[in-house]
Amino acid sequence: MSVPALAWVCALALIVALLLFDFFFHVRTAHTPSLTEAAVWSAAYIGVAVAFGFAVWGFGGTTMGVEYFAGYITEKALSVDNLFVFLILMTTFRVPSAAQQKVLLVGIVFSLVVRTGFIFVGATLINQFSWVFYVFGAALLITAGNMLKPESEDSHAGDNIVLRLARRFLRTSDNYDGDKLFTMIDGRRRMTPMLLAMVAIGGTDVLFALDSIPAIFGLTQNVFIVFTATAFSLLGLRQLFFLLEGLLDRLIYLGYGLAAILAFIGVKLVLQALHENNVPFINHGDPVPVTEISTGASLAVIVVVLLATVAVSLLSPAGRAQTAVSNARRHATRYLDLGYEADQALRERTYAEMIGEEGTIARLPRKYTRRIREGETGLIALLERAHIVHADRVARIEAGLPLRM
Repeated sequence: MSVPALAWVCALALIVALLLFDFFFHVRTAHTPSLTEAAVWSAAYIGVAVAFGFAVWGFGGTTMGVEYFAGYITEKALSVDNLFVFLILMTTFRVPSAAQQKVLLVGIVFSLVVRTGFIFVGATLINQFSWVFYVFGAALLITAGNMLKPESEDSHAGDNIVLRLARRFLRTSDNYDGDKLFTMIDGRRRMTPMLLAMVAIGGTDVLFALDSIPAIFGLTQNVFIVFTATAFSLLGLRQLFFLLEGLLDRLIYLGYGLAAILAFIGVKLVLQALHENNVPFINHGDPVPVTEISTGASLAVIVVVLLATVAVSLLSPAGRAQTAVSNARRHATRYLDLGYEADQALRERTYAEMIGEEGTIARLPRKYTRRIREGETGLIALLERAHIVHADRVARIEAGLPLRM
C-alpha cells in the first residue's frame, strides 16, 4: 500500500521535533534524571507512539494499524534487551551519571540514521529478490539460538577493535571533563572518554539493527510502518534506561522470551518465502503451499510471550537475587567514581542506595546469600572499599577538614 507524501512529511516532522525537544529541554543541561522524571517522560513518549499507531489505524486501515503495533512492540522489546548492554557500556566507560543522557541520545540518533539506511536497503532487496526472506528468516533463527547461550558481562564489553584503535591513534584523556567531548591537558586538545562512550553506544545499537530490522520486515513490508515503528521504539529509550536501570537485571528470562519471538518471526519469514518461492532448487522453483501466519496472530503471540516472560522474571527469587547483586555493584562503583561530582547530596544518596541493596541481599534466602559470599568476592571487596571511603568522609566532616572530591 502506497503512503501519501504528506504522511511521510508529518511523521518525519514529529520525529525530528521530539528529538530536538529531547535535546534542548532534557539533555542540553547535564543532570541525573529522577525516577519520577524518567517515568513521566517514558510514559509520554510511549503515549505519543501509541497515539501515532491509532492515527495509522484510522487513516491506513486495520491491516496497517495491526502491523504498526506488532512492529512497535517487537522493536520496543528488543530495545529493552539492548539496555542491558548499554548499562554495561556505561559502567565500562565509567560515564558520569549526569552525562549519561547525552551519551544515550547521541547514540540513539546515530543508530536511527543508520537504521533508516538499513530499512531502505532491506526494502529494495525484498522488492528485487524474494529469496531474501529465506536469508532474513535464517538470520533470525540463528540469532534466537545465540540468545539462548549463557553470556557473561565480559562478552558485551565495550572495548572493541574500533575503540582500541581510537585509544591508540587518537589523543584521548583518561578523565571526564563534565559532559564535554574535548578537553585541554597541558595546553593540548584531547578527546574525553565521553566521545568514545558515544561511539560505543551508537556502534553497538547499529549491530543490534542487524537483528531487529529483519524481525520487523517479518511482520510487515510496508516501509512507512517499518520506519515509524523503528523510530518510535528508539524515541524515549533514553528515559526508559533511567526508569528500568534498577530493574534490568530482574528480567532474567526476557532473553528467552525474545529468542522465542525472533524464532517465531523467523519461521514466519521462511513460510512466507516458501509461499512466494522462485528458488530453482526448492520445489523446482514453484511456490510451496504452506500455511502463512497472519500479522494479527503474530501480534497476539508477541504480547503473550512478553507478558509471560516478564511476569515469571519479576516473580522469580533468582531474579531478585541477581537484581540485588547487580544494583549493589553498580551503586558501589558509582559511589567510588563520584570524584568528579560536586553534588555531595548525590554522593550520600548513592551510598544510601548501596546500603539498601546490601540489606536486600541480607534478606535473601540462605542459598542465595551463600552463593553470593562464595562467588562474588569481587563485589564484597568493592562494598568494603566503599564503606572505608564513606567512613573517611564522615571522619573528615566531623573533624572539620575539607572533603575529598
